[in-house]
Amino acid sequence: MTTPNHLLPGISLTLITITAVTSFGRSQSATAVTDPKERLARYAKHAEMVQRSPFKNRPWQFLGPTNISGRVTDVAVAKSGGKPRIFFVAGASGGVWKSSDEGASWKPVFEHGVSTSIGDVTVAPSNPNIVWIGTGEANIFRSSMAGAGVYKSLDGGETWKHMGLAGTYTIPRILIHPEDPNIVYVAGSGHEWTDNPDRGVYKSADGGETWKKTLYIDAKTGAIDLVMDPSDENTLYAATWQRQRKRWNDPRNEEGHEGSGIYKSTDAGVTWAEINSGLPSARYRGRIGIDLCQAKPSTLYAFIDNYEIADTEAPQGRDSYGRARKKPIKGAEVYRSDDAGKTWAKASESNSYMRRLSATYGWVFGQIRVDPNDENVIYVMGLALNVSRDGGKTFTRLGGMHGDHHALWIDPDNSSYLLNGNDGGANISSDGGKTWRHFTDQLPMVQFFNIGHDMAKPFHVYGSIQDHGSRRAVVDISKGRSRIPAQKWEGAPGGEGSSHAIDPTDENIVYSAGFYGRISRTDLKKERRGKSIVPKTERGEPVLRGQWIAPFIISPHDHETIYHGMNFLFRSRNRGDDFAKISPDLTYNDLETMGDIPFHTITAIAESSTRPGRLYVGTDDGKAHTTADGGKQWIEIMQGLAEHRWISRIEASRFHDSTLYMAQNGKRHDDFAPYLWKSADHGETWTSIVANIPLGPINVVREDPKNPNILYVGTDLGVYVSIDKGNSWQTLPRKIPTTFIHDLIIHPRDGIMVAATHGRGMYAMDIRPIRRAAKK
Repeated sequence: MTTPNHLLPGISLTLITITAVTSFGRSQSATAVTDPKERLARYAKHAEMVQRSPFKNRPWQFLGPTNISGRVTDVAVAKSGGKPRIFFVAGASGGVWKSSDEGASWKPVFEHGVSTSIGDVTVAPSNPNIVWIGTGEANIFRSSMAGAGVYKSLDGGETWKHMGLAGTYTIPRILIHPEDPNIVYVAGSGHEWTDNPDRGVYKSADGGETWKKTLYIDAKTGAIDLVMDPSDENTLYAATWQRQRKRWNDPRNEEGHEGSGIYKSTDAGVTWAEINSGLPSARYRGRIGIDLCQAKPSTLYAFIDNYEIADTEAPQGRDSYGRARKKPIKGAEVYRSDDAGKTWAKASESNSYMRRLSATYGWVFGQIRVDPNDENVIYVMGLALNVSRDGGKTFTRLGGMHGDHHALWIDPDNSSYLLNGNDGGANISSDGGKTWRHFTDQLPMVQFFNIGHDMAKPFHVYGSIQDHGSRRAVVDISKGRSRIPAQKWEGAPGGEGSSHAIDPTDENIVYSAGFYGRISRTDLKKERRGKSIVPKTERGEPVLRGQWIAPFIISPHDHETIYHGMNFLFRSRNRGDDFAKISPDLTYNDLETMGDIPFHTITAIAESSTRPGRLYVGTDDGKAHTTADGGKQWIEIMQGLAEHRWISRIEASRFHDSTLYMAQNGKRHDDFAPYLWKSADHGETWTSIVANIPLGPINVVREDPKNPNILYVGTDLGVYVSIDKGNSWQTLPRKIPTTFIHDLIIHPRDGIMVAATHGRGMYAMDIRPIRRAAKK
């Protein structure tokens, strides 16, 4: 993979400074990284550190899972004479994979870059060796990762060159001229969390050396889809989408989305005109997917997430995330035009099937494909892959695959041949979707959120996985620490977004906290389903707010004592049978920023290993507190920290009662700075120990359980280690992709570190050589 060093000369830096004053009056600054050129420059420093690392020969070992895959955002197929089809699969955070033998074998071809989150992969129609990828998943899940522009390969994916557009962050579609591969169009949907002008449709006439923005609406509205008329390469259609995710809201706003619509150009993108006649009112338009029939390009379809409230009764109970159900929106609707977009008419029916098709989170779907040979056969991707054979009026689901669908390629020479991408990986059908081939064992793109471990021999690691629930596996060192095998993972207590903690005295007692703080205790010897131990509120009290993945810990002093974080901190002394509230609301509790998903919640908890009842708590809105007496009195400890940045981890030292470490994460401000702090006085003052870590976000910090001089951090680029208390850092890059490290554990008995990646499964490393190096 090529490093984008050509972007380094002459870079001008745009920096935002967050300044705070410590309790001693000293000024301490943390510099936000929001400029895309600065981000590229810092990644180049990371790449240099990879090459110079004294630990570059210390290998990671892949643990799996080998029996599941992860979210696929796009697929592309190259045809070359009589050779087998060549497949490319884009992972939401797992890079790009290639098969040269129609899926018999796969290899990663893009796994090192500023971002390995991929929104689109496209092969030039005129040259199968020219491949483009757009980084940054455009579906804006909570776990979506920002991209850093577009890359081009001239050798079928063997090497890549960065081609700009680093400020777009999410790229859903790339189109290449059918005859001239130097003419390229890119749809940029823009930042996930903040306004930005790098949105819209871009065009290059020189193979990506220069770009011109040809369609721009505003700083909140990006281009989410692009289609070219195969009979006239100067005719293009673009769908725009006004959207932004807030820390307290999903990206749906019933108040209005006036920027969302469909546009047409007949002069190769020079000018654009709105073509929205017959579509829902602009204020109800959510995400829009578009496609046309290649055999009859005047027939277009639009798949629209309609935000208008449906004329039905509000359902009873709570949704899958534990929230009170609201009156549903109309949701998924399909519109058809038979006059090249001049007029549109609703093709789909208004019924429960369509409302369930994408449910209330249509922003994560929005893909539609038209059979290239039959304008009445269309596929719509939502929770399932749905096919209509009557022009969109009625649909049926195609089974045999994992749920949540995001990509589909239909062979223009054989409409029964399909390549599909979903949250479980990629699938191929040669019979129109009746049966499917799966590649879960060859596309290890599993998106872990976190890790728990037990003290069994051999020990297990637990993790929650995007759209696959929770799983566990043994870390088998019986054949040697350099021969830890990858393996299938079995089901475990917990759900898709769960924290795990296992009783250190009994590996069968597993605690798991799922969506928004729903915590359970499971005895693996006795029960298949755990006992709910959610803290209760008194009659008349407000509903508790818990983060989507709520934190909890088992006290290092008493295995029956549990601390669980919502907007309050709760403590149980009897393994969760009863909880007591031991804090006030430890967040900003700002009513202006309370939305449809919980915010102002606890995200990090730690207890001193040497002093029971000395607790530290951090929140998603940047608050931090400590108590020295088990919660009777709380003191704010955020002087000098980065303001309002998510506190991703607090680590209390095992060796010094007053020492602790904290990581903050700027992802939800589209800020890529590394924030890493050390305090030697219980948080009264903080010192940055970022040192030479060039780029964040930092997701986790861990202290070595045997040596207080050794620290580890997990970032969106990989794992760093310090053997001098954070004064300097080195990368640990061997045999692990450049990927998003969401969590780390160091097993206290066995000296094995395990990294949970959000996109490439879990990896293990024997850290004894690092300890030996630290002693020298």
